[in-house]
Amino acid sequence: MRLTRRHAWLATVVLGSTLLNGPVATAQEAGYPSRPITLVVTYPPGGGADVMARLIAPKMGEVLGQNVIIDNRPGAGGQIGAAYVAKSKPDGYTLMFDASSFAANPALYPKLPYDSQKAFQPIGVTALFPNVVLVNAAFPAKTIRDLIDMAKLKKGAVSYASSGNGSAQHLAGALFESAAGVDMIHVPYRGGGPALNDVIGGQVPLFFGNLASTLPHIQSGKLRPLAITGAQRSPLLPNVPTLAEAGVKGAEIHEWNALF
Repeated sequence: MRLTRRHAWLATVVLGSTLLNGPVATAQEAGYPSRPITLVVTYPPGGGADVMARLIAPKMGEVLGQNVIIDNRPGAGGQIGAAYVAKSKPDGYTLMFDASSFAANPALYPKLPYDSQKAFQPIGVTALFPNVVLVNAAFPAKTIRDLIDMAKLKKGAVSYASSGNGSAQHLAGALFESAAGVDMIHVPYRGGGPALNDVIGGQVPLFFGNLASTLPHIQSGKLRPLAITGAQRSPLLPNVPTLAEAGVKGAEIHEWNALF
């Protein structure tokens, strides 16, 4: 997490500079910020976006001199929280912390409750990390090859959880299906936290989770990592191969979080 914390600190410095001096400042009152700032997280507690937001918020407060309050508004692949922020007063006191689905939603939903390009002012990407192909500790697959063989037994033999339709976990799963030539069942949740809980509990066996929120559960033995979706192995999981190393090429994908 050392690299993550360093990047979080750098991001808050950029955030402070942008809010105080950037184009958003034209809509702000004099002496900004003079009161607490709300950071709307578009996913529920416990998922990757929430973990990153709670890591960054205290440093944001230090830089800006005001408390930064986390407000989780999950649902519809981030649309509920985004709609709330889009309708808020553009004065810099309501910010949004979103994930990769923000970029995918316009292609998946013809009628969003906001205009993605006009309703938000991008501030910066705060985190970029690969997904990890994870299974419940009791699930028999020990390798990617085992997983593919099980999925090929019959259509829908394996299901995987995600933080919602269009999320990075969903896209990672769909990309894996295409590259590996398998057909699995997608089980969308309202966020990564609930999805992660059900995979740990054994309700759904497979999860393409992000490294930030799943690492403690990997280290505790509750989840078994089969592969990394990035181009290189993670220094946090040096013994876990990439998907390409495990024989599945063309399935590289990363997840990101950003401030708006």
